[in-house]
Amino acid sequence: SGQRQAVAQAVNHAMGRAAFGKTLIDQPLMRNVLADLQLEVEGSLAITMRMGEALDNTTLDPSNEHETLLLRLGLPAGKYWICKRTPFHAYEAMECLGGNGVTEDFIMARLYREAPINAIWEGSGNVQALDMLRALAKTPAVLDVWFAELAKSAGSDPRLDKAVTSLKREFADMDEAEYRARDIVDRLSLTMQASQLVAAGNASVAEAFIASRLGEHGDRNYGTLPRGLDLDTILRRANPWEGN
Repeated sequence: SGQRQAVAQAVNHAMGRAAFGKTLIDQPLMRNVLADLQLEVEGSLAITMRMGEALDNTTLDPSNEHETLLLRLGLPAGKYWICKRTPFHAYEAMECLGGNGVTEDFIMARLYREAPINAIWEGSGNVQALDMLRALAKTPAVLDVWFAELAKSAGSDPRLDKAVTSLKREFADMDEAEYRARDIVDRLSLTMQASQLVAAGNASVAEAFIASRLGEHGDRNYGTLPRGLDLDTILRRANPWEGN
C-alpha cells in the first residue's frame, strides 16, 4: 500500500542519515514520528485484511450472514478512514526526507500526489459516510454484527472497551445522523482497527495503537505518541530490511 511504501522510504532514509551526532533513526523525536506512521500502517492493514477475509468467506459461502453484514459496514468505514488518513500520512513521511522528499528523484513526491486519488476512486468521504448510514437504515442488523465482532476483544483493554461503549451511545441517538456521520464512521473505523490489532496478538503494536488513537492522546499530529511504548518492536516492523 501507499502507506507502507511511505514508511519504508522514511525509515530507510532515517537509517542512513545522521544529524546532531546520531543517526536519524536513533533520534528520540524521529523515532516517535516513524513509529506513529507505522502504527497507521498497522491499523490500515488490520481492517483491510479482516474485510478481505470476510469477502473470501462470503465468496465461499454466500449464506454466511455475519461476514456479509460485516462487509456492509466495514467497506465504507475502511475506505473512508484509510483514504482520509493517507494524504497527511504521505506528507509526514515525505517530511522525514527533508528537501529530498519533494524532488522527482525520490518516490515520495509521487506517493504524495497519488494519495488523494484513493478517495476519488473509492468515493468521497461524504459518500462513504452516508453509505454507512444507508446500510444501517436498510439492514439494521449490520450494527449487531459489528458489535459482535468488536466483542471478540472485549476486556482486553479498558480504553478500547470505553471507546466501544461510547460508540454504542452514538448509535442509541441517531438525531442529526447525517450531520454526525463522519464522526460516527471515524469511531467505527478506529474501534475495529484496535480490535483487530488486539486479535492479531502483537501486544506492543496493539498497546501503542490504542494508547495513541483511543486514549487521551488521540486526535493529534503524528509524532505525539505517549511515553512508555515499545517503539523498538514497532520500528523493527517498519524497517524494510527486517522481516515482520
